Amino acid sequence: MLTQEKTITIEAPAKVNLSLEVLGRRDNGYHDIRSTLLPVSLVDRITLTLTASEIVREIADDGLIDAELLKLEPPDQGLTVRAAHLLKERTGVQKGVRISIQKNIPIGGGLGGGSSDAAAVLVGLNALWNCQLERSELQELGGQLGCDVPALIQGGAVSVSGTGTEVAEIPMHGLNENASWWMVIANPNVAVSTRDIYERHGGSLTKADEAYKNILFSLKRGDVCLAASSLYNGLQTTVLGKYPLIGMILEEMTKAGALGSLVSGSGASTFGLARDESHALKIEKRLKERMDCAVWTCVARTLPDGVMVAHGPLEA
Repeated sequence: MLTQEKTITIEAPAKVNLSLEVLGRRDNGYHDIRSTLLPVSLVDRITLTLTASEIVREIADDGLIDAELLKLEPPDQGLTVRAAHLLKERTGVQKGVRISIQKNIPIGGGLGGGSSDAAAVLVGLNALWNCQLERSELQELGGQLGCDVPALIQGGAVSVSGTGTEVAEIPMHGLNENASWWMVIANPNVAVSTRDIYERHGGSLTKADEAYKNILFSLKRGDVCLAASSLYNGLQTTVLGKYPLIGMILEEMTKAGALGSLVSGSGASTFGLARDESHALKIEKRLKERMDCAVWTCVARTLPDGVMVAHGPLEA
């Protein structure tokens, strides 16, 4: 029996895709992609508490997320629970964990919230259970859970290819804790199924070499204006075809002053890049004034890292 309660708290950041190309479809139904993504300061907070052997999950959202959306990921089927079981199987550890999630990232929003939570569980449990796996080993496990998990374990700006398992760091000479890009993220309170969007996209392949190269260059230089003019998402037309409201938000984001705007991942969230924090706050205010329906928004900045142990390593 445990005589002391040991916990780790981790911040699991959302991500935005600055570029996303669909390059092929495999026989198993998975798609080959090429994407650049960045973690941002919108985060879920996950507390891992050591238990004797059981693995359980709790979610709290303080009313920020529709309770109906939480039903999309039943407690015994969520990525975080699967991540814990996967790590347990790999290492043979006999311990358990209670996973408590403070949910702030919209579910089904194309912001990688579920993937980031799973990445956070792998990173946190590696410490809590003293598994001593290398980051590359955690990324390999993460690749079995979702295409964004390895990238969020890596942290920082990354280029992702294949089915998401091939991750390469992008040097960000112009971006760090003291020099971030700011943006407005908006969500129409709609959850989008990634699988549905890829199925609707079908065999239509997209390739945008120039946009991809420009995004890489903009990240290396810290040039937000070049990034804003080079944003690309091969899934965007498919997303907007099913959800016209998302297209309206994109249009109004631009009219509100965003340097450039894009659907993130498979939607439903969009983001608009800004010159700085003050500009982002103005865009957010104007966007809310322009929209005739309720839209969830937040102002966020880019982060140099991925999932982070916020409190630890172990608190008794």
